[in-house]
Amino acid sequence: MHDRVFLAAFFVGAGVMHFVVPEAYVRIVPPALPAPGLLVLLSGIAEIVGGFGLLLPITRRAAAWGLVLLLLVVFPANIYTAVAHVPFPGIFGRSWVQWLRLPLQIPLILWTLRYTRGSGAVG
Repeated sequence: MHDRVFLAAFFVGAGVMHFVVPEAYVRIVPPALPAPGLLVLLSGIAEIVGGFGLLLPITRRAAAWGLVLLLLVVFPANIYTAVAHVPFPGIFGRSWVQWLRLPLQIPLILWTLRYTRGSGAVG
């Protein structure tokens, strides 16, 4: 159960950050997409709702599927960040960190997929 709570906290925390520093997230929205501010708010809401959803047996499976879908949908923003080398202060502005973030999405997706098996999923 502890790893599920940690995963839920990760998503809730990430979602909250969309509201704390929205400009950082707006910068990584690929320019071809419309209404970056709205997309950032919607993805933040989805992360918060999905994170809390992981905690409840009745919503866990749907929340996990929703979060997996969200991770796949926002992946182009991670690619854009690395390819365009979107400037950020500190370590997140380093090119190698931006590229490293891409393969790190795979274990995050696999971890979230564990909870798509139903309310009785391990953890």
